[in-house]
Amino acid sequence: MPHDTPPTTVPTVPCPASAEPRPGELTPADGSRVASHPALAPAARWWRRVTEESFGLDLVPATLMDEVEDGATVATVRFVLDETLAAGAYALDVSDAVVHVTAADLPGAFAAAQTLRQLAGVQAFRRSAGAPFVLPAVRLQDAPRHHWRGVLLDVARHFLPKADVLRFVDQAAAHHLNVLQLHLSDDQGWRIEIDRYPRLTEVGAWRRESTVGTWRTGTADGRPHGGYYTADDLREIVGYARERGVMVVPEIDVPGHVRAVLAAYPELAARSGTHEVSTTWGISDDVLDPSEATLEFFRDVLDEVCRVFDAPFVSLGGDEVPTTAWSERPDVVDRAAGLGLVADDGTPDVARLHGWFVARLADHLRARGRRAVVWDEAFGPDLPRDAVVLCWRGHAVALDAMAAGHDVVMAPEQEVYLDHRAADGPDEPVPVGFVRTTADVYAFDPLPPAVRDARPDLPTELPGALLGAQAQVWTEHLDSARRIDYAAFPRLAAFAEAVWTTDPAPRHVGGPAGNAFLERLESAHLPRLAAAGVEFRPPGGPLPWQTRPGVAGYPRDLAAERAAAGWEGAGGWVAGRDGAEPEAPA
Repeated sequence: MPHDTPPTTVPTVPCPASAEPRPGELTPADGSRVASHPALAPAARWWRRVTEESFGLDLVPATLMDEVEDGATVATVRFVLDETLAAGAYALDVSDAVVHVTAADLPGAFAAAQTLRQLAGVQAFRRSAGAPFVLPAVRLQDAPRHHWRGVLLDVARHFLPKADVLRFVDQAAAHHLNVLQLHLSDDQGWRIEIDRYPRLTEVGAWRRESTVGTWRTGTADGRPHGGYYTADDLREIVGYARERGVMVVPEIDVPGHVRAVLAAYPELAARSGTHEVSTTWGISDDVLDPSEATLEFFRDVLDEVCRVFDAPFVSLGGDEVPTTAWSERPDVVDRAAGLGLVADDGTPDVARLHGWFVARLADHLRARGRRAVVWDEAFGPDLPRDAVVLCWRGHAVALDAMAAGHDVVMAPEQEVYLDHRAADGPDEPVPVGFVRTTADVYAFDPLPPAVRDARPDLPTELPGALLGAQAQVWTEHLDSARRIDYAAFPRLAAFAEAVWTTDPAPRHVGGPAGNAFLERLESAHLPRLAAAGVEFRPPGGPLPWQTRPGVAGYPRDLAAERAAAGWEGAGGWVAGRDGAEPEAPA
């Protein structure tokens, strides 16, 4: 639709740092040239292909050197490298004759390409839309607030077919998210093919049934579930994500959350006997035997993981590790003593085997040129300093980890666990966890000043860095792509803007920035999601077919837990506090 007067806003998500809409528009025709600097070519190629697919155009790829060498007319769309810009930054200048993209690097060019797509309107999110391709004239500049802007997708609890993972990658990229952590193993399933250990997928990828709702109900569906990705499947996912500016970080969880492993290879268990792939949720006290043989097994696994995934990071999990099985075995207690893992009173401390085990595998990854990523329970004196700590139980642990020299990524369950309920209404499907509305997620601050103010004992400058933040989509109660859509969107869009925008305006619930975002979301961005086929949660609540009547959840009271635990958080398994299988938020 022609713009007779300039729009008052640029309704993109995330919102750019600055934007100056201008009169006019650009309508590229068949044969328009799309030229790019070689370093930015992947972003230009992606934009050209999706634009051709949506609007039925034939655009011509070119390089900026072509224009110089053959004297051809300047390309209609130009991707130009400017290394003087900040990392990840870009600028767009759309006139009635040309689109000029200036980017600091390839990540900046990918962000610019996604913004260009949004500027083209809702039809740009459809295939073969049959609509004219029109770009409004605008000049804008933008740059990311955080380097790590991630989302975790749990494919272990409920397997998600490859095509749906690729679709999720598309949506992450569309929102300027640049990290996808794939949770590939857990008690309920092992999802990555390992040639050396075929029983991991022959046995560990399948369970006989699943619990519907909270594990406390004991309601089983009687339906077998499973699946796994071949190495070629995962290489495809990695390559597909790379072509959209998204880095895929694999997660292999140790030394807890391993019942699927133990079902396939029971000799690795701290407790002898047969084991079954878990059919319910919660935390299991079945853990790995912290032996050299077990370490060698997982070194082999990680070698194959590193051959499939090219990211410089590999997650080792390390969360929710009950130590009961270790304490029951005198030989494991002696092993802790022999390794010098002792408590303050000089007695063997089997709990430190947790950090020691993860550290040995982190050392192995370093030798392969990778950095380990761990959940914050694995943080401790034995963890190598180059390991990145994902802080999920609360905010305070991040300061301790940075003080110890670790880089951190904030992923607090109190703020950015998107499987938690989006409202407190009776129709909310499988109502687990805290209420986190879209406005709540938009107000997310990875490390609020109050967290820092609560630790005057720490120096102003800490040796570790805040890399960014990550939202989590755990799938105990999300058994299909439709359910994932409902839980993730539009809250993931709010998260994406919260971790991207450099606008200093407060984003608190009910404030001007938050209200403006919600208005922009409903008027401009939800139509884009709908056009892309995303079955998001409507602002007014679930549609009838999005409810799950009669399926019990486990609501938690955020105010009460914060009052009790403060910035420390109360999640995870704690020795002496929790039984064998409490409700697990992750």
